[in-house]
Amino acid sequence: MAKAKTAYRKPKNRIHLFDVINYIVFIIVGLAVLVPIWKVVVDSFNAVGVYQFRLWPSDFTLDGYRTIIETQALYRPFINSVVTTVLGTLLGLVLSTLGGYVLIQFDMPGRNFFAYVLLFTMIFSGGMIPEYLVMKQLGLVNSMWVLVVKHGINVYNLVLMRNFFEGIPGSLYEAAKIDGCSPMGIFFKIVLPLSKAALASIGLMFAVTVWNDYSTVKIYITDPDQTNFQYKLRNMIMDGDTPTTSYAVSQNTLYYAGIVAAILPFMLLYPFLQKYFVKGVNIGAVKE
Repeated sequence: MAKAKTAYRKPKNRIHLFDVINYIVFIIVGLAVLVPIWKVVVDSFNAVGVYQFRLWPSDFTLDGYRTIIETQALYRPFINSVVTTVLGTLLGLVLSTLGGYVLIQFDMPGRNFFAYVLLFTMIFSGGMIPEYLVMKQLGLVNSMWVLVVKHGINVYNLVLMRNFFEGIPGSLYEAAKIDGCSPMGIFFKIVLPLSKAALASIGLMFAVTVWNDYSTVKIYITDPDQTNFQYKLRNMIMDGDTPTTSYAVSQNTLYYAGIVAAILPFMLLYPFLQKYFVKGVNIGAVKE
């Protein structure tokens, strides 16, 4: 008897109810996130400062952005925010990477003690008054440098870097030592080149923290020339502290233009760092 040939049946692409629900939920969540952002962007170009939802400005204008660029009371804080964010991020990355690298040196005396001290500060901080007194003694009160120094060290990010460095195969460290590489040589030639994902993720954390910090300005700074853009924007929206301008721009249009200017740098930065996020999310999760 000839064997019966079994016809190959191509599996049907069935639509599962769970997938449909997932798509619906994701669409709703996406609209809930994108619609408010789109409204802010549209109203920032709208000369009519009324609270109405529009897909496109009814009376297009750039006066809101011109006011930010040409008014010293607005562009000066924006420049301060850019400077403090760049310097604060660089300082944070330097201290976090060096601190994390030191904590993986198993032959260093007191390594565990210093690690426990750092972890203790994550649970119990010194408090606002001691911190203020320290900043005052350092001469950082009423200076935008307080934003750079205050966020220069973040124990959480330091621990993440330490965990990432521990995940680098130990054979690489040993091979480098056999070749005569010094500890700092290992750090610059091996550790840092392998840590691009961690540096991108943690650098973004530092940047977002410094950029959005207005509470520090509220506590330490009274000089208008030393404030950052977020603090100025907060005062505009909450207290109505709108600067005098030569443009006949409504308050709402200026508010929305300020909000767009505050979020635009990171909206432009995210696409370039996105490829590092998948690796950066699992920092230190896999070890040899």
